[in-house]
Amino acid sequence: MKKPTLVILAAGVGSRYGGLKQLDTFSKQGDTILDFSIYDAIQAGFGKVVFIIRKSIEDDFKSFFNEKLKGKIEVEYVFQELDKIPEKYKDNQREKPWGTGHALLMTKDVVKENFAVINADDFYGREAYQVMADTLKRIDTNSNEFNMMGYVLKNTISDFGFVSRGECKVDEKGFLIGLTERTQIEKIDGVLKYKDDDGEMKPISEDTTVAMNFFGFTPKYFELSNQLFEDFLEKNYKEPKAEFFIPSVVNHLIVNKLGVMEVLKSNARWFGVTYKEDKEYVTSEIQKLKDNGTYPVNLW
Repeated sequence: MKKPTLVILAAGVGSRYGGLKQLDTFSKQGDTILDFSIYDAIQAGFGKVVFIIRKSIEDDFKSFFNEKLKGKIEVEYVFQELDKIPEKYKDNQREKPWGTGHALLMTKDVVKENFAVINADDFYGREAYQVMADTLKRIDTNSNEFNMMGYVLKNTISDFGFVSRGECKVDEKGFLIGLTERTQIEKIDGVLKYKDDDGEMKPISEDTTVAMNFFGFTPKYFELSNQLFEDFLEKNYKEPKAEFFIPSVVNHLIVNKLGVMEVLKSNARWFGVTYKEDKEYVTSEIQKLKDNGTYPVNLW
């Protein structure tokens, strides 16, 4: 079985963070969160990493990663740009990227094997990569059997502002039956709430299973997603802030019985940086993982 590929969503502009958090460092040794993600992926048996970035940060990424990853894992770069859409939709006032669903479509010419997709700024934990890799290795590349790592909402909240999460509905067999992108979840007066489509804040259980953009797909995903993106553009290409999200694609596939998605579980710890203020906590957690031997002092 061919080794799975790790696709990394790294084209974001970090507006809430205030800078390029994909390359921000979180240890005395100058490690980014991505260093740990790629290290864990190599240990788990991934054979290739594909960075989705913007052309404007290409040199930064290549100078940071190419040398250290040489001989350890195959590396590819693809670019998410505003104009990478069909010609008839280019008459728009777009300034913001088209979203994670569009970003992932940029990889369809370089990813021919089963693959996982992750956010560049989330620390998912070694065990999560192992569970995902083992699952992807046993699935046929022509299958419509997909999967995702599930996390508990209360363990993924920032103390410094709102976060976006995919709210999951899971059946008794552990398969996803619905996924809704909640673009604003935050703690208000000690209670977790999300903003609904009417702009109202509604309570949400802290034990809700959420998607953190750690999905496992076969190449069949691209066929299904491509048409959905065209449909999205047809309706939204003049909307300057409309975004095409991976969870929206997943929900469509599940609801319309075009595929199944198993919700995988692991004991891995998640942490991430949405806001600059999250950095201190993440840095201290990473130091603990080096101190207890989970990671070597020098990864590479």
